[in-house]
Amino acid sequence: MRLEIQVNGKNIDRAIKLLKREIEKEGLFKELKNRRHYEKPSVKKRRKQREAQKRRIKTARYKRNSRNSR
Repeated sequence: MRLEIQVNGKNIDRAIKLLKREIEKEGLFKELKNRRHYEKPSVKKRRKQREAQKRRIKTARYKRNSRNSR
């Protein structure tokens, strides 16, 4: 994977902001945070289950709100 940000003129601050946004979108910050410390397989499994549950709740809430707004 290659990530490239071009700097137009001397607008370095904008280029850094774009780079951070792209890195966040790709999930690299989250990956780095997870790899800082070893995570036991059982803990990793529980974390993934919690994250999946949060996603399910979020999508159910979104679907419920979209039906009520009609």
